[in-house]
Amino acid sequence: MSKVSYYTAEGLKKLKDELNQLRDIERPKASQAIAEARDKGDLSENAEYDAAKEAQGLLEMKISKLEAVVSNARIIDESQLDTSKVLIHSTVKIKNTTNGMEVTYKLVAQSEADLKSGKISVDSPIGKGLLGKEVGDNAEIQVPNGTMTFEILEISRV
Repeated sequence: MSKVSYYTAEGLKKLKDELNQLRDIERPKASQAIAEARDKGDLSENAEYDAAKEAQGLLEMKISKLEAVVSNARIIDESQLDTSKVLIHSTVKIKNTTNGMEVTYKLVAQSEADLKSGKISVDSPIGKGLLGKEVGDNAEIQVPNGTMTFEILEISRV
């Protein structure tokens, strides 16, 4: 059974748009490529046909995975989020206790994560380490380079 993932309305719309693109545009293109390769003769020695079939298989697998994600997706009403502790879709300001650097992240589902825009996955080491923490708490997080400690400075819904 697939696990439920929580998204913003914008994030779920992006997923649905990608799924529609794959089903409505890419799938017919893959079928057309197979048909064109099939028309070129003997299928037992037709590398183009084999490549087109493999590409179609990969596309169908991607569509299937996206359909599963979309079917298990739930939209979170961010206005109802509890800001007393870090949850999915919380915006959290943290301070690295080693170097004093402050950073603000929004915790999102893995498919919405985008470090450049300050969105990190709740499945990432830092995301997992921050979940459930409250303002003033320290979060010790195992990262590939060792252990980092962050102080929770602020939690909001922004």
